Amino acid sequence: MELKFNDYEPKDIIRIIREWTEDTQKDFGKSIGKSERTIQDYESGRRRYYAETLKKICKVYDIKITIEKK
Repeated sequence: MELKFNDYEPKDIIRIIREWTEDTQKDFGKSIGKSERTIQDYESGRRRYYAETLKKICKVYDIKITIEKK
């Protein structure tokens, strides 16, 4: 899977990846060492995630995310 970060809101990136993996929020969280509640907060925009979290998701699920310079 390949995503262009610029095309989405940061909160939507997590949801898109999770839905692509067909994981529940609980299972997705377990796979990256986060709680179900944390995943819910990322997806709703109540909590921001750090680049390290996104890097871990990309490594676990073999995803490439590109960021285009504006």
